[in-house]
Amino acid sequence: MRTILLFSFLIFSCTGQKTLPKMDEVSEWVDLFNGVDLDGWTTKIHHYETGDNFGDTFRAEDGMIKVRYDQYGDDFNNRFAHLYTNKSYSHFHLIMEYRFVGEVCPGTPSYAYKNSGVMYHSQDPKTMLKEQDWPISVEMQFLAGMERGKERPTGNMCSPGTNIVFEGELDPRHCIESSSDTYFGDQWVKAELIVRGDSLITHIINGENVLEYSKPQIGGGVANGYDPSIKIDGKLLTEGHIALQSEGQPIDFRNIMIRELK
Repeated sequence: MRTILLFSFLIFSCTGQKTLPKMDEVSEWVDLFNGVDLDGWTTKIHHYETGDNFGDTFRAEDGMIKVRYDQYGDDFNNRFAHLYTNKSYSHFHLIMEYRFVGEVCPGTPSYAYKNSGVMYHSQDPKTMLKEQDWPISVEMQFLAGMERGKERPTGNMCSPGTNIVFEGELDPRHCIESSSDTYFGDQWVKAELIVRGDSLITHIINGENVLEYSKPQIGGGVANGYDPSIKIDGKLLTEGHIALQSEGQPIDFRNIMIRELK
């Protein structure tokens, strides 16, 4: 078990004041990735059945989870993909590091360049249809800078098939930008996500609190091809699966750890 410095995992109150969780409110840190294989994870790729890791899209190499497209040919073909934890989570503190590498797969939409993320409160991949493009979930979006002088913050919120409450109002926007810096190149960025069921959600990038919102719930658009019985608009999301994203841009994930908040 890794030893983590306590001060690096601060929880922020609604007033912005930093507060530490009581020791009896948290569990031990657990590695979500064993560093060797994808045991404990399930793949779902648009156009494929759940569990089909087409093209070895997600692979365990060099102690990391890598997303690659060398077997995709010359057309990405909207094969948006996610790698889901087999376990679902409700109240938790998730940390990981990510870096964008290489060139995008040919045919990738321009908005997906240096774009990835981690989904939470996601529907079970076993409930997803073959032609469903995005899971009904909430995303902590990861972006990197594309052009010097133009801001492109990371740690944003995106909401396929969901809505959230931001600054006291139900916000219909698909994505809400964070206050993070813009990061260029293939540098490692540390992302933290603190989720308390259907209550307060906090995004943290490189130790800085960059976004807060609450009441994640089913609603809105963007997700397509889902089973209509799954999408119950207005239903608060209290738990779900965590999923690493694949949008056509190669990316590496490492040091993926979680502790549940009781």
